[in-house]
Amino acid sequence: MPSAAAAVDAEHESFMDVGSHLHHGALPTVSVEAQKVQGSPANALHVMEYLAANVDLAKDLVTRCSAIAQQLMDDDLLGITEDLDKVIKNISNELNKMPAATFESSRFAEPAVSGHLQVVRNQHDLFEQQSFDGYSEGDMPMVVAIERPPKRRTLHNSDMPRLVDFLQGMYQESHEIGGQSFGSLPEVAEYVEPLYDSFFCPLTNKVMVDPVTTESGITYDRKAIEDYFDKFTDGSEPVICPVTKMAMQSKTLRSNLPLKSTIAEWITRNEATRVRIARTALSMATTEAMVLEAIHELKVLARLRRKNRDQMHKIGITKFLARLLDHKDALIRCDSLDLLCLLVEDDTGKEIIAKTRAVSRTIKLLSSSSTDERHASISFLLELSKSELLLENIGSTAGSILILTTMKFNSSSDPIAAEKAGEVLENLEKCPKNIKYMAESGYLDPLQRHLVEGPEDVQMEMVSYLGELVQKQEMTINIAGSASEILIKMVCSGNTAIRKATLDVLVQISSHHPNAKTLVDAGAVPVMVEELFIRKIDDEPMGSKTEAAAVLANIVESGLDPEAITVNKEGHVITSKYSVYNFAHMLKCSMPDTLNLSIVRVLLALTALPKPLATVVSVMKEQDSGQTVIELMGSLTESLVIAAMRLLIALSPQMGHTIAEKLCKAPGQPGRLVKSIGLHGRIMERHAMSATLLVRLTTTLYDPDVLLAAMDHNLTSVLTDLVRSAGSDEVQRLAAIGLENLSSQSPNLSQPPTEERRPKKKNILRRLREAHAGRVHDNRRPPAHSRVCPVHRGVCSPSTTFCLVEAGAVEGLLCVLESSENGRVVEAALGALCTLMDDAVDVTSGVAVLAEHDAARHVLRALRQHRDDGRRGGGGAAAGETVTRRCFWAVERFLAHGSERCVREVTSDRALPSLLVGAFHKGDAATKQVAESVLRCLHRMPDYSATYESVEL
Repeated sequence: MPSAAAAVDAEHESFMDVGSHLHHGALPTVSVEAQKVQGSPANALHVMEYLAANVDLAKDLVTRCSAIAQQLMDDDLLGITEDLDKVIKNISNELNKMPAATFESSRFAEPAVSGHLQVVRNQHDLFEQQSFDGYSEGDMPMVVAIERPPKRRTLHNSDMPRLVDFLQGMYQESHEIGGQSFGSLPEVAEYVEPLYDSFFCPLTNKVMVDPVTTESGITYDRKAIEDYFDKFTDGSEPVICPVTKMAMQSKTLRSNLPLKSTIAEWITRNEATRVRIARTALSMATTEAMVLEAIHELKVLARLRRKNRDQMHKIGITKFLARLLDHKDALIRCDSLDLLCLLVEDDTGKEIIAKTRAVSRTIKLLSSSSTDERHASISFLLELSKSELLLENIGSTAGSILILTTMKFNSSSDPIAAEKAGEVLENLEKCPKNIKYMAESGYLDPLQRHLVEGPEDVQMEMVSYLGELVQKQEMTINIAGSASEILIKMVCSGNTAIRKATLDVLVQISSHHPNAKTLVDAGAVPVMVEELFIRKIDDEPMGSKTEAAAVLANIVESGLDPEAITVNKEGHVITSKYSVYNFAHMLKCSMPDTLNLSIVRVLLALTALPKPLATVVSVMKEQDSGQTVIELMGSLTESLVIAAMRLLIALSPQMGHTIAEKLCKAPGQPGRLVKSIGLHGRIMERHAMSATLLVRLTTTLYDPDVLLAAMDHNLTSVLTDLVRSAGSDEVQRLAAIGLENLSSQSPNLSQPPTEERRPKKKNILRRLREAHAGRVHDNRRPPAHSRVCPVHRGVCSPSTTFCLVEAGAVEGLLCVLESSENGRVVEAALGALCTLMDDAVDVTSGVAVLAEHDAARHVLRALRQHRDDGRRGGGGAAAGETVTRRCFWAVERFLAHGSERCVREVTSDRALPSLLVGAFHKGDAATKQVAESVLRCLHRMPDYSATYESVEL
């Protein structure tokens, strides 16, 4: 006869082999079958037949659940659950009615009944597992809400409460359920899936791992009994069985494979039950304590074996934990991270996490003030970064790279986190996009390393990233020497696409001046010079030259000593005549504006030093390149126009007359300059450059062409408008200087209308006036019958004689004295006003004209306001002395040639005497001299020029 265990196994196999007809035909209802077996017979045979029918019904229901579990609605699942519960109740009730003596006389009945009982229990366990496994994270709370029938662990307790009741009881005041108390989730699991006494080793009282049977027939755990036998190694005394206390003749141990297999099966069932119980506790989340204990239990189970982790993935625990990372309790967040770190060790866990928001939530926790939470976060992120599936997800999460790099570099505050952050970043480098994100966050080492060590396709990608970084974000990048050498080598390659991309990057890198020395040391300048002057490729007519010139311009502007920048193997430096000649020769209006701009920038940077300036001036004169630079001022590119103006201004001290002459002869100039400073809104750099060049023209009015150009374009009126504008101190200063230069020519240009004409020979002024009258129609030019200008003693106009009075410049210049706080602007305005009182004009009339505009008051105010500029030093010292000197000179003219009212206004100023005395004591020689003249006018000093009469004694 087969043993009881064999009968159970056979019955279990028959249970698993469910007939296919159940899937195709109509299933019998439980209520009908239950009615068939309501009247249970008294004898054992009929009882067994009744139980078999109920077992078949249970099989049918379980198969039905298994077949359509994914399509079941809540109501269907509840109905099947209730039907199955009724079947189990029927079996339980019938067994309870049967006395134990019923089976005493039958040898086959006990194993048969035991087998059926085992089948019933297996059916119940399988049903319970299937009813949970199909739920996702979002469905977990629904499991708790369903009113499920009570679970039974044994057939003798028909009133066992639900699992939810167990868990609720644990975390309420009453911890006792069904007469038993539970202190932990494992205890609940052991109650649901109880242990058997045969599982325990008699020596250790622990569940056996490797059960073995001794000669005495007692089963022990192998290690425990072997340790016990070691006490009897000397052979002096017999081996005593620790349980029976009988002597044993042999220490032979026989493996108890059936028991070992049963224990292993129980362990598997127990751990699966513990996982489900912990999952239910998580979904209930009645208290933080319940959640923390559930997570702790799951961590224990996850560490035990892979199968438990697979079950956690399957029933939605992994996905649910991702939501707990937003929990308000820090301990729950930290423990969830620890558990997730275990669950994502396999690819399945990482795939689940990839579909959640766990990464972004973890990134937030990296900045936690809690050290434990930071460490848990970075450990979890480190595990995730081992999967290529998540690399881009981590790198593209807002703030991830920045936080990780900050953590890496702050190793002193948290060495553990810094080390793991470095490992995460190293893993993230496997995704090229992450290298770009790192560079955007200021961490350039990976990009430069891949640029140097990577294959050609990777190098190209890194170059592309560098270009994007510096162009889109205007980043300043400190490039390493090794990376710069690689970039320069790539420029020399024959691949057009790589050369273009690399040159673009070098332009941006060189714009960050600290990189200039690195590039020079790496040999960038000779390569760029070759690109600019020598290299010719049919499909690259100008592209490479433009970028090469820009790199050179950036390097020269960086502040490095240009005398130390070598341009070729022959030893020429960038300041040599060879180099300057080639740069100037490249300047052509037919070239692209970007190329011309870079060359102008190079030449302009060289003019900052005396020796290179002389070389540039020499080459520009030889090649007549000044004309080209003037023509570039007509470009539509604003930056090129400004650069060309700045170069001309820099060259003006050495070749000002040449530049002025060429400006006057250039088509459209200087009319284009006049238009460019039209005051339409805010004063820009271009206005200042244009004003500077116009003023430069006024210093060479001795040239007939320049003088005629000044008349043609009515420079007096243009500069007067600039003085009246308050947009820029520098523009006002330049305009006032220009007015002073123009006004100094007025006495020579103003002629009486009745002047006798010489029939044969005309002087230069007459020829210029006649040429001006024939070339322009100036409505402001006075006719022959106009009144005579009292200051210049002739007929005047703003265009022909540059008269400040006729141009209305006096009011504007006096307003500058009133409003400007800039000493250099006031100085220039005083210089222009003083031209109306110098010896070349009618001084009395000039003083009278100025007195009409209350000039004395404005001059005295300027004297008081700027008297301390010289004491403060700095840039205002020279201006302060000049302002004081010019004010004293004007006051002396007011006193000597002014009306009684004008003199009274000057002498009534209480501060004037002390200012004069102070200047006489502490001023420079020129200021002291003019102060003395004023003091003499005020009768505060003796007049040494007075005549003395001889007195006879």
